[in-house]
Amino acid sequence: MTAQQTAGHKYVYDFTEGNKDLKDLLGGKGANLAEMTNLGLPVPPGFTISTEACKAYLSTGSQPAGLADEIDAHLSALEAGMGKRLGDPADPLLVSVRSGAKFSMPGMMETVLNVGLNDASVTGLAAQAGGNERFAWDSYRRLIQMFGKTVCDVPGEDFAHALDDAKRAKGTENDLDLDAADLRALVDAYKRIFRKHTGREFPQQPREQLELAINAVFQSWNAERAVLYRRQERIPADLGTAVNVVAMVFGNLGPDSGTGVAFTRDPASGAQGIYGDYLANAQGEDVVAGIRNTVPLQQLEELNKPAYDELLAIMARLEGHYRDLCDIEFTIERGKLWMLQTRVGKRTAAAAFVIAAQLVDEGLIDLDEALHRVNGAQLAQLMFPRFKLDADPTPLAQGIGASPGAAVGKVVFEGRRAVELADAGEDVILVRRETNPDDLPGMIASRGILTSRGGKTSHAAVVARGMGKTCVCGADALDVDVRQRKLTVDGQTVSEGDVVSIDGTTGKVYLGEVPVWPSEVVRYFEGSVDGQTTDDPLVAAVHRIMTHADAQRRLGVRANADTGEDAARARRFGAEGIGLCRTEHMFLGDRRTLVERLILARTDDERQAALAELLPLQRADFGEVFRAMDGQPVTVRLIDPPLHEFLPSLEELAVHVAVAHERGEDAARDEALLSAVRRMHEQNPMLGLRGVRLGLVIPGLFAMQVRAIVEAAVECAKAGGTPKPEIMVPLVGAVQELETVRAEAEKIIAEVTREQAVEVLIGTMIEVPRAALTAGQIAEAAEFFSFGTNDLTQMGWGFSRDDVEGAFFWRYLELGIFGISPFESIDADGVGRLVQIATDEGRAARPGLKLGVCGEHGGDPDSVHFFHDVGLDYVSCSPFRVPVARLEAGRAVVESTGSDSR
Repeated sequence: MTAQQTAGHKYVYDFTEGNKDLKDLLGGKGANLAEMTNLGLPVPPGFTISTEACKAYLSTGSQPAGLADEIDAHLSALEAGMGKRLGDPADPLLVSVRSGAKFSMPGMMETVLNVGLNDASVTGLAAQAGGNERFAWDSYRRLIQMFGKTVCDVPGEDFAHALDDAKRAKGTENDLDLDAADLRALVDAYKRIFRKHTGREFPQQPREQLELAINAVFQSWNAERAVLYRRQERIPADLGTAVNVVAMVFGNLGPDSGTGVAFTRDPASGAQGIYGDYLANAQGEDVVAGIRNTVPLQQLEELNKPAYDELLAIMARLEGHYRDLCDIEFTIERGKLWMLQTRVGKRTAAAAFVIAAQLVDEGLIDLDEALHRVNGAQLAQLMFPRFKLDADPTPLAQGIGASPGAAVGKVVFEGRRAVELADAGEDVILVRRETNPDDLPGMIASRGILTSRGGKTSHAAVVARGMGKTCVCGADALDVDVRQRKLTVDGQTVSEGDVVSIDGTTGKVYLGEVPVWPSEVVRYFEGSVDGQTTDDPLVAAVHRIMTHADAQRRLGVRANADTGEDAARARRFGAEGIGLCRTEHMFLGDRRTLVERLILARTDDERQAALAELLPLQRADFGEVFRAMDGQPVTVRLIDPPLHEFLPSLEELAVHVAVAHERGEDAARDEALLSAVRRMHEQNPMLGLRGVRLGLVIPGLFAMQVRAIVEAAVECAKAGGTPKPEIMVPLVGAVQELETVRAEAEKIIAEVTREQAVEVLIGTMIEVPRAALTAGQIAEAAEFFSFGTNDLTQMGWGFSRDDVEGAFFWRYLELGIFGISPFESIDADGVGRLVQIATDEGRAARPGLKLGVCGEHGGDPDSVHFFHDVGLDYVSCSPFRVPVARLEAGRAVVESTGSDSR
């Protein structure tokens, strides 16, 4: 036992020591290799270096004390078990060194195969393989290429160019046509490339190769693409990666060998069946890299039926064991099947819902677990439109539908260019022969991804599915020329900037823009598709899971809606009321001049005249909303415009007056208006005369709105409706402000409801930090709080929402100061703390206080869980996000109760 182990530290674990529940320690790959080993499946022997070792390495820049001794001990055991020794010239043991984080990050970190090969042992490897020199030299060139690129930062394209040159000299486009002599020459070329970029010879000591490869995998945790992927997928940055050292098995030993990836169900649609890719005489990286087009997994039955039958039996066993779709990597070495990896597979949003419902039917999980396995982000993806193909356009090309959706955009051939155009507001489609991890920024920026190589298990497909991006792979009729920024197909040329449309479901590629139409899921939510009787498995699954989410959730879900039309649509989407009706939105367009007259009025008569014109317009507006949401609460926020939104531009008005003077024109009216605008002008309108302040400064403004709200409610009640108005006073920072408005409002309510009783609640928005900190006082004058988290975030952080996102948020995200914009997802530690304080102190002062949120965070999945945990009564969001909030509110209950569905 080493000193480290004596001190309680253990960094290395044999596969027999782990299980699938140790992902924090062993990473997903290591934990699942251990699980398969303990199930008795054919897994090559090996060991896992834990994430704890990675974190120790990253903190100090060197391997922790005792790690090398542990690796040596496990390596010796591996050599004894295999009857081979690492680096033995006569009978060498080779190992792979693979990353494996807790959460799947496909292609983002490093792998090195064939570690242990050198100039001496390559001959022994050929002898092991029955004199197959081609296989041995092919394995050696792969090691130099992967080691050089991964460990020593040698540009990968230099190796690729050398391989292309070798094939060109041979007169072939297929690397399988290169013989042993060609590959031996290629190894020499690779060594020269390695020496040119590193200043040293390729390392010949196998143990040095192993140590450097392990360190490179540790370092890849903080590689730029890995950091970007974690940020995109919201994976914590402090987890580290495990390293798996596994005895090599070879799929490139000839036609009776090969490698493949299989799914226990279709990861694109969720349909049951046999899905996957197989590539004969190849190593695993060839499949995921998409450098050669694969054959469907079913063809393996013709090539090797015993291995095929064994694989199907293992797939069924793993799916039953994991109770989920499994993604499996395997190699066949001279007819023998080896399992290299399994994990719960990434899937499209549609497949996630369909598979969850299927597994409930099969008795593997219950509805709580089904609800846990889908999320609001996936549901939002399903609500995006699809292509409308009434005109039946002729496809430009046909590929493999790898990640569903309809994407239209300008063709670009480089990730950097995709980012540039997307930042300029353009929709783009990234076109590549095949993608690699360095393309990630461009993939994120693009509407969709199109490749001429690869299949459903290629890098492009796996990453696109994880991000919810539309993707078509393997459109091999496309001749993609990245350098010339064009593609050709059947004599037709498509250049950068030309528009294409790609269908990630059918795999079809169209030239030009194809119109889109709403998804079936949206039609279901709008009531035009019956979720109980539909033949569409996706809609049926969404209906079933949404029904369970509604039955489970505690949070109510309302909508932010300002018109009767928006309110009606929100109700169809399942909204249980309106949490924010913004009255200032009712004053745009033709009514803007009335508000301008009101704000700039110098006399009571002018003010009253403007208010008199506004009253019936407001009453009609509110009546429309109350009728659309009859029987459900409607929270109307009194007017809260920053003044500059309703006043003429000071600069434009000053120019207009100056020009009039220059021309000798009468500018008396504009001069008076300019004087008034200067009087009202504010340096920072968002912190100026708005909300309750405006209502207190302009007599009669709030009184007019209160009267319009209550009169509209009374009219609805007289017509047989059940209006439930709630009047919300914005931007309150002190209880005295609310008390003043409330006193006036109560007099109007009493007057208007004398003949027709209507209950009217009066509350306030909590959007000023001081309001949150004095919530106990404010609750004495409020029957409800609604958290305006947009302004609460703005004022809590001291950010100007309209300015900072484009100015510096990108840098904050890049530096890791933000994991995500605080305007997108609630800042739980800061702004969330204000929400918690106001909730606790408000309810302490008024136990029956109703609490909701109406900022954009009300539709953000992570934020919904926070609001559930804090104890709010409801969330409110845009109508389109109401289903998302409903789903996440149900998931919040399931996750808080910790259902394991067993």
